[in-house]
Amino acid sequence: MTRMTAAIVLGIETSCDETGVGLVRNGKLLGDALASSMDEHVRFGGVVPEIAARAHVSALVPCVREAMRRAAVLPKHIGAIAVTAGPGLATALHIGVAAAKAYAAAWDVPLYGVHHLAGHAAADLLEHGALPARCVVLIVSGGHTSLLVVGDLARDEIVHLSDTIDDAAGEAFDKVARILGLPYPGGPAIDKAARDGDPAAIAFPRPLTGPRDDELGFSFSGLKTAVARWVERCADDGRPVPVPDVAASFQEAIADVLTAKAVLACRREGVTDLVVVGGVAANSRVRALAEQRCAEAGITLRVPPIRLCTDNGAMIAAVGDLLVRSGVQPNGLAISAYPSVRLERAQLN
Repeated sequence: MTRMTAAIVLGIETSCDETGVGLVRNGKLLGDALASSMDEHVRFGGVVPEIAARAHVSALVPCVREAMRRAAVLPKHIGAIAVTAGPGLATALHIGVAAAKAYAAAWDVPLYGVHHLAGHAAADLLEHGALPARCVVLIVSGGHTSLLVVGDLARDEIVHLSDTIDDAAGEAFDKVARILGLPYPGGPAIDKAARDGDPAAIAFPRPLTGPRDDELGFSFSGLKTAVARWVERCADDGRPVPVPDVAASFQEAIADVLTAKAVLACRREGVTDLVVVGGVAANSRVRALAEQRCAEAGITLRVPPIRLCTDNGAMIAAVGDLLVRSGVQPNGLAISAYPSVRLERAQLN
């Protein structure tokens, strides 16, 4: 336990279809590696848990070796292990947790269980430095869309302002891409198609923006259905579907709702810093509109680089690094995987 001061923390992420490993010390990323099984899931139109788990088994040790090679560190230099313990696919999480336990036992270092979504929030500090003392965080990904108030990520409880009541934004991107005949994953495919489209071509609804709706609430199932009905009407009328216009108009609706509610949350909470993280934070229109609206509102916008928006091991190591430097007690080898755990604190017990 004497290695905890200024420790190099190795982080492991296996919550879905990407095997990520990162090494962080004092808020600085030393090296990382990432392997994705996405190509194996494409023909199924989504992630197959068993395929993802087998891919993690094959990729995890090579990723650890590659991350350590890039960071020029040896096992004796590692001071702690951090691993995503939830939420995520149960079979995938168990692979990462089991590997983390093995490394922690073999190297005789403390082990920390980390909440996956806290990792997304921490990803930004690797690019822009320590998070503000209090900020609003918009987490927007394939499985989650949430507005949070975050203080000291290592010690404070995380406050939920809202969570999606049905489809997350990233899930809606995947489903609409399938409707339009675009490849999986849907987010990048729609972003690319939208470049040639008119975002004002089709007036798709903005979910939960009526006078009686939750001002900060999210719901994207109805928007996805609206796109499906519009495409069906094209088929019924014998008209070709203008894919670029549909993609651009749908993407605009998503970006409009996400950024408007995020700025409103900052105003309501009296904070001047907004952090946007998660896979959908890589979307070009979401980034551009967030930048525009934050500038107009006098809010400082922080968005990680695209490579740190999607699942990665660096973000988990970043949380572990915060926990170590804050003197938080490690979990130990009795830690389990929690596939559906709610985000309340960065560390899972």
